[in-house]
Amino acid sequence: MKTLLLGLAYRSQYLIVATALTLAISACTKSESSEVGKISQNVETDIPRLANGKPDFSGIWQTTSAADYDLEPHANRRDAPPSTGVVEGKYLPYLPEALEQKKINFERRHELDPALKGWTLGVPRGIYYPEPFQIFQREKDLIIVHQFGHSVRTIFTNGTDHPQDPYDWWMGDSRGAWEGDTLVVDVKHFNDKTWFDRAGNYHSDQLHVIEKWQFLDKNTIEYRATIEDPKVFSRPWTLSVILHRHREKDFQLIEDYRFTLDYDEFYPPKPPHAQN
Repeated sequence: MKTLLLGLAYRSQYLIVATALTLAISACTKSESSEVGKISQNVETDIPRLANGKPDFSGIWQTTSAADYDLEPHANRRDAPPSTGVVEGKYLPYLPEALEQKKINFERRHELDPALKGWTLGVPRGIYYPEPFQIFQREKDLIIVHQFGHSVRTIFTNGTDHPQDPYDWWMGDSRGAWEGDTLVVDVKHFNDKTWFDRAGNYHSDQLHVIEKWQFLDKNTIEYRATIEDPKVFSRPWTLSVILHRHREKDFQLIEDYRFTLDYDEFYPPKPPHAQN
């Protein structure tokens, strides 16, 4: 009888402890859920918005990632710091022949990289190139001005579609639509003259990009780009980088025209030497 009573006492204590733990865990879970909800609500209420209620991405932005050196994971080398990469799945799904071309690009990157020639960086490279860019946003469009080469790109958000008989553009043709607070941009009609990074990762004129722009807080944007190019890759792939708002006093874009450097000795024209 004594043994039975002891067993019932221990069981009772166990049930009390178990119940207390369950209540504590439940309280913690509710608290964490509440905190997540508050964070989500804060993001929704704190981010800047246009008069129509859509998020306003206006400002000067720049990434701190090393994506431009090489999208894929890589060790340190003389022309790049080490990085874990920014590609989902780590490595790009090249077709066999395209991979051989990428290897050639890498070996000759110091002479072939379009950025070193001062050419327009293209999409998406212009977004994570290590220089700032500025967004001017209206209800019908976003204008992106890059410091590098002062390239200008327009993302139309007025419901219009891509042109049916387009040229092949350096930055493609961009048409955006809203999914909640996320700006989704469809970009196509590219030429094949830009690279994704300094490591020789490249594309063809069949490049198709789907961008997603979303605030994490009022000064931070998550930028995602899904790449499709059936001439170069076996399947679509996605990269992701974080963009930070410049808040320094008087910060502004500065002209960076690399292709004009060879002519600096001639411009502006120098006055003729004084006659003796």
